[in-house]
Amino acid sequence: MLTTCNSRQRPRRPAWWSGTLVLAVLALLFSPFAHAVTGELDLTTTSVGFLAVAIFVLAYALVMAEEKIHMRKSKPVLVAAGIIWSLIGWVYVQNGMSADSEHAFRETLLEFTELMLFLLVAMTYINAMEERRVFDALRSWLVRKGFSYRALFWITGVLAFMISPIADNLTTALLMCAVVTKVAEGDKRFINLACINIVVAANAGGAFSPFGDITTLMVWQAGLIKFYEFFELLVPSLVNYLIPAVVMSAFIKNRKPDSVQEDVWLKRGARRIILLFLLTVATAVACHTLLHLPPVLGMMTGLGYLQFFGFFLRRTLPRSLEKKRTRYSQRGDWKKLESLGSVVPFDVFNRVARAEWDTLLFFYGVVMCVGGLGFMGYLGLLSEALYTGWDATWANIALGVISAVIDNIPVMFAVLTMQPDMSHGHWLLITLTAGVGGSLLSIGSAAGVALMGQARGNYTFMGHLRWAPVIALGYVASVVTHLWLNAGSFAVYG
Repeated sequence: MLTTCNSRQRPRRPAWWSGTLVLAVLALLFSPFAHAVTGELDLTTTSVGFLAVAIFVLAYALVMAEEKIHMRKSKPVLVAAGIIWSLIGWVYVQNGMSADSEHAFRETLLEFTELMLFLLVAMTYINAMEERRVFDALRSWLVRKGFSYRALFWITGVLAFMISPIADNLTTALLMCAVVTKVAEGDKRFINLACINIVVAANAGGAFSPFGDITTLMVWQAGLIKFYEFFELLVPSLVNYLIPAVVMSAFIKNRKPDSVQEDVWLKRGARRIILLFLLTVATAVACHTLLHLPPVLGMMTGLGYLQFFGFFLRRTLPRSLEKKRTRYSQRGDWKKLESLGSVVPFDVFNRVARAEWDTLLFFYGVVMCVGGLGFMGYLGLLSEALYTGWDATWANIALGVISAVIDNIPVMFAVLTMQPDMSHGHWLLITLTAGVGGSLLSIGSAAGVALMGQARGNYTFMGHLRWAPVIALGYVASVVTHLWLNAGSFAVYG
């Protein structure tokens, strides 16, 4: 899930969600980070360990109370991370093992840094495309075409499924929701159904691509699934989307909404920025696949591509404006001529500044908190309970359902941290279930939470919940499809 909406517009979680202590405890159990190390000292039965757990539960409870207390979610987890690692440092200093705790902290920080820089570049490109009006142009085209409600339902769903593997599920969901709310303004029933369809489609589309969701990105960066192997989940993901979509479309009246006129022109360089983003993705894949270097190297190189292109746009802007003034004056196109007066030079660093920093800092806090709890030994206990006590298939299916309540990012962090001994098929399974399990509830994914804010009053928790059995049918069908279609991969380890 790569977040690109402006922080002032960022939707908040429902207030009731913060009131359940059970969810906070589950968040503790299933929160965390890839490759965290376990310390020499077992602190799981000590007062320091219990205090660290209590601090994290309190911090996560404050995160879930964001809607009620109006405090950004990064604040409590940043403080909690500092306290937890301070407790670890104090214990290890007392035992003359300070080098161990320092090494563990640096390892956890390095893992987060790679992920953060990767996300930052992706956010910058998405923001650049948004500033060049790429997404506005797509929305405008859909609005002008005058599709029927049923056609709009399928078009927005299919586009969400196709775009989310590249642009991420959150950005895609927000774009498609803007189309639906613009065209069907006032029709709450249709908007609710269309938003459910968009959430399911965006989450399903993001599950078979390393760039479609933060969870898939984490699995790819951990080296557990190769880039091309994610596409083994294409058919299961498609099944996950299509089954609920077919059922829901039968309840949509096939009538046309009132036509809406909206003209949007792409800004200069928009298409070239799209090509640069694709080149950046290719560079990241090549770094990881061919050179066996972290993909973040390719992404940061891609940021350089964008900076060079931004420099070119700024230097050539005066000449470009003069040519357009001459051309529009000759045509008599006064509307476009007037728009030239509001042209602002492209600035890459403005795009970086618009990244969702609260989300990035929240990830840091969660990663460091759970890295600390893992270092204390808690995730080792959880791994033994889940993957030794249960069959890996059922454990992964259950974790997918849990991700509908907690959010799939902490769930995937926990699995990567525990590093259970699973086959390739099981790693694909947890990637699938963590990716699409969040569709079961509106609060189970960033896309769902975002749309509740964007389509407030039209798309609601209860409106989504009424269709949960149909979505669950798609979830079960996608798991069965993967177990059948990729049966051979369950015998391959490592």
